[in-house]
Formats: sequence, structure tokens, C-alpha cells
Amino acid sequence: MTETIRNKIAQIVEQACAADTNIFGYDIWTHHILQVVQNGKQLAPSFDADLEIVEFAALLHDYASIKDKALYADHHIHSPIEAEKLLKGFGYPEEKTEAVKKAIATHRASVVVEHRSAEGACLANADAMSHIEQAPSLLYLAYVHHGMGIDEGRVWVKGKLQRSWQKLREDVQDIVREAYEAALIVL
Repeated sequence: MTETIRNKIAQIVEQACAADTNIFGYDIWTHHILQVVQNGKQLAPSFDADLEIVEFAALLHDYASIKDKALYADHHIHSPIEAEKLLKGFGYPEEKTEAVKKAIATHRASVVVEHRSAEGACLANADAMSHIEQAPSLLYLAYVHHGMGIDEGRVWVKGKLQRSWQKLREDVQDIVREAYEAALIVL
């Protein structure tokens, strides 16, 4: 049953990524969401995190801002609500839904949180890894989505990468150190 729900959720998120109303373009699916899912799977054992919760949270962590650009600034607040609607609709267990919501609510580097669950910490690290590994997607966000000029975009992307780096646990930094240092050289 869980695999069926996961496949349906993935399909819904991918369709939202493909929609004309998605300001990030379809590439958020291929260059961010799927990367966060992959990173989450890789990191879950070292965080002692529930892989199923991490995977659902990774699929849904940016869903609200993909569906509605007006929710971008507070997508860490709105995405858990959207996740709950979807998961409830598929009969996903309430306690697991709450764990998914909590992980999503605490995934952002720019938002200070007091406590992250193991799944929340795993998702936050998987998301930050994706920013570093997929730096071109940040360039797209700066120059296309935000319409920044070259210098403003460079500063914004560098800041985003640095915030993402600071969010990473030390052992995770070791995994992406080369990509991080290369991106900073380019910027």
C-alpha cells in the first residue's frame, strides 16, 4: 500500500511541476525534488531516520510553492498542509502523516527551528545537498525566476549555497565538499 501511495504522490508532484503555473519550471522535478529524494534515501541510515517518512517529506517539501507561487516565501508552512491533504486522501496513517509534516516544516535553512526530528534533520540535509549539487538550478532561480542581474544573482546564489552548507552536518559536508568548493570558485 505504501508503495502505491508513494507512486501516486510522486505522480501528483511531477504533474504539478509540469504545470504552466509552476514558476520554477519542470526542471524543479528533475533537478531538485528527485535529487532531494535520492539524497534522503542515502542519508536516512546515518540519521537513524525512517526512510518512508523521509521519502514522502522529500517528495512534498516544496509542493505548496510549486502549486502556487504566492506560497513560495512560506512554503515550509504551507507544504505540510498540502502534504496532509494528499496523504489523508490516500488513507496514509495519521501518525506517519504528522511525522512527514514535521519534517517538511523544519527543512529550510533560512528558518531557525528549535528541534528537528531525525527525519526533519535528514530532509534538511538532503535539501541543502541538492542546492549544492544542483547549483545551476539556483542560478536559474536567481536569474530567471527572480530576474536578478549578474552581480545580484551571484551574491544571492553564493549566499544560498553558504546557508545550505551551514545547515549540513559535518559528515554530510564531507560528501559534497568538492561540489561546494567548485561552486564557490565559479561564483
